[in-house]
Amino acid sequence: MPAAFETKVHVTRYEQVSLITMRGEVDHDDTEAVEAAFAEADQAAPSTTAVDLSQVTFADSMLLNALLDARRRHDADGRDLILLGPLQPAVTRLLTLSGTYDHFRIARTGPTAAS
Repeated sequence: MPAAFETKVHVTRYEQVSLITMRGEVDHDDTEAVEAAFAEADQAAPSTTAVDLSQVTFADSMLLNALLDARRRHDADGRDLILLGPLQPAVTRLLTLSGTYDHFRIARTGPTAAS
C-alpha cells in the first residue's frame, strides 16, 4: 500500500499547491493530524491549498471548524482554498446543514460514489 494512504490525513507539496488528502472517517480523534496537515500547508504558503475530501465517508464539526479556519487564513493571506470531490453524502450533508457549503470553492475531480 502506498505510504500516502497508510494514514487518514496526508500532505503532498507541489510547487504552487499543497494537497491535503483525507480518507475514511475524520472526526475528533483526528484533530491533531488535521491540524498538523493544515499547519504544514500554511508553512509552505503555496498560492493554493487543495483538500481532497473525495474519500471521506464521515466528518464531524472538528473537520468543519478546521476547514472554516483554513478558509479564513487563506482569505487573509490572499491564497486559494479548494475542496476536491466528488464529496461523499456525509460531507455534503455536513456542509449543507451547517450552511457553509457555499462558503467553499468545490471542484469535482472524478466519478461520483454512485458511478
